[in-house]
This record gives sequence, structure tokens and C-alpha cells, in this order.
Amino acid sequence: MGAPRFFVDAPLSRAIVGTEIALPDDVVHHALRVLRLGRGDDIALFDGTGGEYRGTIERAGKRDAWARIDAFDAVDRESALTTTLAQAIVAADTMDLIMRHAVELGVAAIQPVVTERSARFPSGAHGDKRLAHWRQVARAGCEQCGRNRVPAVRDPVPLAEWLSHPRAGIVFDARADASLASLPPATGIDVVVGPEGGLTDREVAHAVHAGLHAVRVGPRILRADTAALSALAAVNLLWGDFR
Repeated sequence: MGAPRFFVDAPLSRAIVGTEIALPDDVVHHALRVLRLGRGDDIALFDGTGGEYRGTIERAGKRDAWARIDAFDAVDRESALTTTLAQAIVAADTMDLIMRHAVELGVAAIQPVVTERSARFPSGAHGDKRLAHWRQVARAGCEQCGRNRVPAVRDPVPLAEWLSHPRAGIVFDARADASLASLPPATGIDVVVGPEGGLTDREVAHAVHAGLHAVRVGPRILRADTAALSALAAVNLLWGDFR
């Protein structure tokens, strides 16, 4: 099992290799209070721009800790397939699950979209808090799965606004004639997944007009979270790093 990994919300530099640095407060809390790490334990730090820094905790107090940075590793665990998940906003717990597993499945960006049947996205400070929480979920997903580049979690927009630019990818439609496997190979793809209750016929037609392919995923009705994760796994199997 590898060393525990921690996202650092500040740029790191290779100049820190061979030096001792103070760990940020949130990393101290997670490492010392949650994981119960201490002096002599190995850790890995990353700032989301690529690569990771391997180090060892040298000193640990009640509220602070210092680590010796031993090496920089330029390891890259990103998928060769650049995928954007345009996910209709759903209930909070389900949205968290989708985002966490989408990160594990290698998605490059997550675009929350507002649809006719989506859950309400709060306005003002409550909306800012929700968005900040989603971005924290993405960072935590990277810590868990080994990614060193944090996928962008974009500001929510109406689906119609997002579709105002040409798109290349898929949208699920149970009545579609095409299957995902019938599409030509891709190096980049947009995946649109509706809310509980699905997209309306008008929304699917708008997505197709924007350039997306309507595809079916078998005869069963999938929940929003199942649909998102199934789509991401399938495109990785066809064109990404599951091959």
C-alpha cells in the first residue's frame, strides 16, 4: 500500500526537494487527527498540476507538523481519453457519489447542468458553498485514487447554455437506435447524463442538434448515478485506459 496522499492548495516547487516544510493546517488535521500518522511516517503531496512529492513526517505537534521532502515523482495517471461529464444536478448525496467516482474513472472535467427535471441549485452564498464542497470532493477523490491532476468542477449552467456550443459525445436515450459500441473511436468525448426522471424529449433533441449522439444502454432504466458511472466506464473500455 502506498503512502497516504494529500492535496496541497498552493503551488509546490521542485526547489522544496531536500528541505523541510511546514504542512498546511488541513493536511495536518487529516494526517495527524484522522489517519493518526506521526514522526517517521511516509506521505505524498500534490498540488493538482502534475506529479507528486514524496516525503517523511519529521516533527509533529498538537496543531502543526513538518515533513522532509525527499523526491519529486513526475508520475501521470491521467486517461488518454479526455472526458467531460455534463451531469444534471441531482440530490446532494447522489451528486457527491457521482463526482467522487467520476474522478476515480478518470474524467477530465465535470460540468453540472440545470435541466427541466434536475434538483434545484441554491443561489448566492449557499450555491457557492455547494460548489466549493463539490470541488473538495474532487480533490479528495484524487487523494484516494492516485491522480495528481484535479479535474475541473465548473460553475453550474443551464443545459441549453452548455449546448449552445458544438459538442462531440453522447447523450442517453432509451429509444435510440445506436449503441455506444457503434460509434467511431474518440480521443475526447462529452457525456451528458440526465437527472432522476431523465432528460425531456426536447433536451435530448437539443443535445443531438448540438452534435451529440443519442445512444441506448440496454433495455433497463438506469438511475442517474448508475448511468453516469456506466457511461464513463464504457467509454474508458472502448477508447480510454481500460483497454
